[in-house]
Amino acid sequence: MKNKMRDWARQLGPGLITGAADDDPSGIATYSQAGAQFGFHTLWAIVFTYPLMVGIQLVSARIGRVTGHGLASNIGRHFPRPVLYGVVALLVIANTVNIAADIAAMGDAVHLLVGGPPQIYAVAIGIACLVLQVFLSYQRYVRYLKWLTLALLSYVVLVLTIHIPWREVAARTVTPHFALTAEYLTVVVAVFGTTISPYLFFWQASQEVEELNADPAAGALAHSPEGAADHLRRIKVDTYLGMAFSNIVAFCIILGTAATLNVAGITDIQTSAQAAEALRPLAGEFSFVLFALGIIGTGMIAVPVLAGSAAYAVAETFEWKRGLDLKLLEAREFYAIIALATLGGVALDFSPIDPIRALFWAAVINGVIAVPIMVVMMLLADDPKVMGDFVVTRRLKALGWLATGTMAAAVVAMMATW
Repeated sequence: MKNKMRDWARQLGPGLITGAADDDPSGIATYSQAGAQFGFHTLWAIVFTYPLMVGIQLVSARIGRVTGHGLASNIGRHFPRPVLYGVVALLVIANTVNIAADIAAMGDAVHLLVGGPPQIYAVAIGIACLVLQVFLSYQRYVRYLKWLTLALLSYVVLVLTIHIPWREVAARTVTPHFALTAEYLTVVVAVFGTTISPYLFFWQASQEVEELNADPAAGALAHSPEGAADHLRRIKVDTYLGMAFSNIVAFCIILGTAATLNVAGITDIQTSAQAAEALRPLAGEFSFVLFALGIIGTGMIAVPVLAGSAAYAVAETFEWKRGLDLKLLEAREFYAIIALATLGGVALDFSPIDPIRALFWAAVINGVIAVPIMVVMMLLADDPKVMGDFVVTRRLKALGWLATGTMAAAVVAMMATW
């Protein structure tokens, strides 16, 4: 039994970590804002996005495993360079703003728990994330990230500690509510952009390549198709469970804030730390501590994923050596991008730019730029010149294009109301 559990746990990797990174402090802020502002009326969006998220993440993982190259590398090989440069530039900007907001939120969460200067905590957290990425071996690093995903269970426990009107929740979840207002549609696009986010596409594809490189006997499926069924099954299990974990946590955050903050008339939530502090008098000390600890734990997963996905994209664009399994001097440019993205995020917290306001719009921008990136991914995944015999199945192709069309429709609807 123990060996079966160990084998099952080993199947979880890129998909689980990608799903956990999706619920970063900035995502927590977006979900908290949705719950506080619109109550249970946005719960349907989390359920609706689950199959779409699974579909597009499966596409990105397959591209990485089949070709042996990350997304940026594949885009550069099969599309004009301006397309690649534009996509990567937007990704790096959005990720750096995201890192700034995440680190600021983690510093604020530590301050709420133990007191002291949040700026100092933010700097220390940024440096710690950078050191872990640069000096830990890939296998050990991934093992730590897997354990950190348990921090997200705090939001599931949170829901069990407060009163929930489950009948109303069930009705709102299965009966979508649409308000054709700029505020509602912008929040929905931000939720979509947080849940289906470009940095997750780049990260999961690159981590499949890392898994490939970590096994000397393995090869890209396009050239070494032996055992392809087992590899693709492992990717499927990993992605289905990772995205389910992500969406359950997101659902619980919206549910918890809707049942407490919205009911109490607290509808203006800008940060995850602000949501935690507002919960304290309403849901009690235990719920407050759970919420704050979750911010810190998920931030420690998300900041490396954000910086790492930017580094993979830039390094693949310029064909630099890359990979968390390489030593610092073997991939100087790759680690330099990680350092610039992480420390650039820390620096933004000390600039006149409001990282929290920029954060919400980064989620909206992610929703907008996700559309062309998803189109490119779907074209790559359905091209035999790229995928060989492993082009996406008809079912996965339909799901991927449905996700792309849904994101495009949400963006158009939002812009139409401005």
